Amino acid sequence: MQATQSKHLVLGITGGIAAYKAAELVRLLVKAGISIQVVMTKAACEFITPVTMQALSGKPVFTDMWDSAVGNGMPHIELSRTADAILIAPASADFLAKLVHGRADDLLSTLCLARDCDLLVAPAMNKQMWEAAATQRNIQQLHLDGVTILGPDVGEQACGEVGLGRMLEAEQLLALVNAHLTPKLLAGKRVLITAGATLEMIDPVRAITNLSSGKMGYALAQAAYNMGADVTLISGETSLPIPVGVSHISAKSAENMYQAVMKNIASQKLEANDIFISVAAVADYSIENPSTQKIKKNDATLTLNLKRNKDILAEVAMLPNTPFCVGFAAETDHLIEHASQKRITKKLPLMVANLVQESMGKDEANITLVDDVGSHALPLADKATLAHEILTHISQLMTN
Repeated sequence: MQATQSKHLVLGITGGIAAYKAAELVRLLVKAGISIQVVMTKAACEFITPVTMQALSGKPVFTDMWDSAVGNGMPHIELSRTADAILIAPASADFLAKLVHGRADDLLSTLCLARDCDLLVAPAMNKQMWEAAATQRNIQQLHLDGVTILGPDVGEQACGEVGLGRMLEAEQLLALVNAHLTPKLLAGKRVLITAGATLEMIDPVRAITNLSSGKMGYALAQAAYNMGADVTLISGETSLPIPVGVSHISAKSAENMYQAVMKNIASQKLEANDIFISVAAVADYSIENPSTQKIKKNDATLTLNLKRNKDILAEVAMLPNTPFCVGFAAETDHLIEHASQKRITKKLPLMVANLVQESMGKDEANITLVDDVGSHALPLADKATLAHEILTHISQLMTN
């Protein structure tokens, strides 16, 4: 279950080649549990059909101001009354101009003018059209009018030119819509998260590490941003895309991650009203004297001298006026016992515990929250949902 479940969105599609991206956007929004009502302009229907949008959204598509399917004959009013927001994607230069001047000559423009919910627009146009003084004046006015502007992006355009004006990709828009619709429980908070695995080099081509996909840490970073926090993600090795809206710092080794965490805490002045979540699978040991040359396979055995790495979470938890510290305990047995002991030893307000065999590298997991009150098991869920549940619990603990 996503944080945005039971939300309702009106998706307006205007004329432009980027209308093809709206099909994937609808698919992703519906998959995320968001109810979608599609409204298309006449020009949009030249690029993609209402039949396609109806099949993907599961609802009839509205294109006509005088559509009799709405009982009172007023779709320009009724369609927005149950919506949490209206998203125009793609939003053409012409439609942006209509919004600025309050034009209401078709269903979608009239719907936007008669709305009582938030309006988000994802511009899509040729780079010269985007850079034109008139368009930039319109964008500035929309900002002043309280309209949320999503994008545009830089890249190759349908005309063959490269520049600013591309509509954001469907995945990016999904993340931004999720952020907009999520209650801002962490507004004003700064959240620092470590994720992924660290690598401790043996020689230039070999390393020791801990297994970690980084999925939980990245899900927490995205969820924290969605909940209104200023988020910094310090990440070890992972193949995951950087979460939307999140500051990202790469940290290859345990020492790199330690230095990045301490520097970030100092530079951002993270204090008791902020949050540090240690999700990264930091290697407990590193090579004492890594070889600068590739070690040849000359002997039947290889002896490595290991040294203990710094415990990043423990050191952060001991700082004066430390942020609210959260640890993760990945165990193979005696889950609650081991997690509780770690929490007490490191003096943490919250430990998130999971069994390695049930969650490592998977998209879903069973986790248990361990705090001063006791243990709270969460039902099996995808990691995006669990991230939201964890951060909601953190918010409650910080306000109690």
